[in-house]
Amino acid sequence: MQVIRLAAGAENIFECMDGERIAVHIHHPELHIYPVDRPAARVLVCPGGGYTRLMADKEGAEIAAWLGGLGYEASVLIHRLPGADGHPHDIALTDGLLALDHLGRDLPLFIMGLSSGGHLALVLASQRAVAGVLAVYAPINGNHRDHKVPLGKPDFAPPEKQAVYDEWPVGLSVMPDVPVFLAYALHDGVVPIENALRFISAARDAGIDLDAHIFGTAPHGFALRHRDGTHAAWPDLAARWLEIRCPAG
Repeated sequence: MQVIRLAAGAENIFECMDGERIAVHIHHPELHIYPVDRPAARVLVCPGGGYTRLMADKEGAEIAAWLGGLGYEASVLIHRLPGADGHPHDIALTDGLLALDHLGRDLPLFIMGLSSGGHLALVLASQRAVAGVLAVYAPINGNHRDHKVPLGKPDFAPPEKQAVYDEWPVGLSVMPDVPVFLAYALHDGVVPIENALRFISAARDAGIDLDAHIFGTAPHGFALRHRDGTHAAWPDLAARWLEIRCPAG
């Protein structure tokens, strides 16, 4: 793994919680790059964590290793957090754009995000031309102040986090004209399925190339670890989706 600083700042702090490496104090954006020989494409991986932390292993390093095994070079984005240390609400977007600029255009470039990282992935795709986006159990529109699921859900703290969702409710109207892959849990109590259903409707109306998969017994945060239901098939479905758009060597 190679670590690339994208801006100046103090050292980032990763904590271990229940055996999980989590980025909790992020003072500068950085990329954790997992090189492969002759990659077919690059993938920017955006871990989740509700814009208050980043799940650096489960939704970062493990995803990158899986992508590497498919022949794609993955770079995990460690971005600063809205409202933390005085950062503005658009700091994650700013850091993501720095990452995309660093990765360049000599190879096809995809973005993949899980949970809040899926929201960021789609927002980034609305700002830069990319080859496609994969968003997994992502709160892409159901946290907007005027479109909350469930109705009456309190605003998030810090207020900068709520502002992220209010400014970029992905899939309620205009969406990026790029292929999109979605994977969701039907009974997800953290990210309600309405996030996906709204996106599916908007994608149909806009003529977007969309594959959407909804799994009946999956838990929130299933990532690559939970293999005890039909959602265990999602990595193979995603791999096929990538292969069709950018065949690996």
